[in-house]
Amino acid sequence: MNEDKKYDLEERLIEFAGLVIEITENLYTTRAGNHITGQLVGSGTAPALIYGEAQSAESRNDFIHKLKILLKELRETLIAMKIIKNVPLTKKFDLADKGIIECNELIAIFVKSIETARKNNEKRK
Repeated sequence: MNEDKKYDLEERLIEFAGLVIEITENLYTTRAGNHITGQLVGSGTAPALIYGEAQSAESRNDFIHKLKILLKELRETLIAMKIIKNVPLTKKFDLADKGIIECNELIAIFVKSIETARKNNEKRK
């Protein structure tokens, strides 16, 4: 990943959603695989969509709230990918590993973003 992409969060979240879809397309078609597929498609694509909503937040508090929801979806996604590896529900561990690494990085970015937004919000009061 080049340096420019690293800081374009919208594009990074869209690419992450694509990776999540690729992971789910490679899960076993068992009851458990199908269940995790549904959960993962929802939680793994939601952050990109919620980030779009956050860009049009009605207030600073609304912006922070949307980022917190985005973070919850990322954490759910991370747990689902760990389950995929633990059970295992795929032969493509490289995709799951890549997803886990990227999800952890995105979580760290958004934890920091929320902290910064909160601090900036407090300064303005």
